[in-house]
Amino acid sequence: MPEPEGNRRSPQGVPYTDLAHIVNADGLHLFCRYWEPDSPPKALVFVAHGAGEHCGGYADIAHSLTQHGILVFAHDHVGHGQSEGERMDIKNFQIYIRDVLQHIDIMKGRYPKLPVFIIGHSMGGAISILTTCERPQDFAGVVLIGPMVQMNAESATPFKVFVAKILNRLTPNLSLGAIESKWVSRDPKQVEAYDTDKLNYHGGLRIAFGMQLMEAAARIERELPNITWPFYILHGDADKLCDIRGAHLMYNEAKSTDKKLKVYEEAYHALHHDLPETIESVLKEVSTWILERLPAPHVS
Repeated sequence: MPEPEGNRRSPQGVPYTDLAHIVNADGLHLFCRYWEPDSPPKALVFVAHGAGEHCGGYADIAHSLTQHGILVFAHDHVGHGQSEGERMDIKNFQIYIRDVLQHIDIMKGRYPKLPVFIIGHSMGGAISILTTCERPQDFAGVVLIGPMVQMNAESATPFKVFVAKILNRLTPNLSLGAIESKWVSRDPKQVEAYDTDKLNYHGGLRIAFGMQLMEAAARIERELPNITWPFYILHGDADKLCDIRGAHLMYNEAKSTDKKLKVYEEAYHALHHDLPETIESVLKEVSTWILERLPAPHVS
């Protein structure tokens, strides 16, 4: 039997009555963050974080947008950060997408006339792509920072995929190894911050989780020729965690007329946590791109 609402606590032991949260379709509590501008908002931006991290790492991006009157919101995906759910274990990647749409619908209910954008990083990029593919009419644009569009060629060779499918049937909880934090950023201080953040998941990725990522990537590849919505991809060409070839593939295959790809030379995976000059550029690029796509103010 599930615990009564008042007794439910986050994985860190904090009562959900003390935390901003939503309850998803499976009855799990998802921790939420809201960054609100001082003035009435002129747009909504949902941020989808990556695998093993949490939405607290997007405060800089959020603050750069709230300065321009944009309301930014996010949640820790199920099994991540301060949300409920088995750590880094998902039966179906669609659950992430379903939860994002639920949260966006809640905010659209409060602000029905505002345009909605999504920012997604890494696995959050894959979530953002598939979420927008489900309801393209609902979104004014998508920003993808080092997105997972396809699996790394080295880690998803036909033989390795074949072996993974067998292992997934036999030992789905077998660990594939942890995310190598040294490839997150070129800044050692950022890597240290990632390593010491107790809300990040530092354990190994299970075979079953890897299979869900592979299926999501395959689904994205099928969707690419149908994409017509505006998007902006920012990717480091030294990213060893999400293959930049996926960014080029999406840019070339998508039918969108409003699309842009910016490559940061020698930059690593988390561009928003890379070297200071990269961070500054990314924050400016993201806010400028979104602001340029807001409808002109209505003059009565």
